[in-house]
Amino acid sequence: MTTIEFPHSPPKGMYYEYEEFKRNVIAIWICYDREFDYNLGKPVRCIWGFYDSKKRTYFSPVNSKTIGKCVSIDDTTPYSAMKVKRTPLESAFV
Repeated sequence: MTTIEFPHSPPKGMYYEYEEFKRNVIAIWICYDREFDYNLGKPVRCIWGFYDSKKRTYFSPVNSKTIGKCVSIDDTTPYSAMKVKRTPLESAFV
């Protein structure tokens, strides 16, 4: 499996997992160690995004099984590769 140099550090109490999704594509998961009854004590995981190791590009997720649009790593956060959609009013205060 290809390793990547992921630019984000995980938030406190979380960590990242990397899993082969397709040939040349790695799924990046953000995991939380807290236990919940619904998953029988396993870590909680959410898809962070995808990385194409051949093109060296990141993609936002549509869901855990579908790759979305290409994103710049500068537009991502440690929590997700999805872009934050803000209204014009919200953008004025950021």
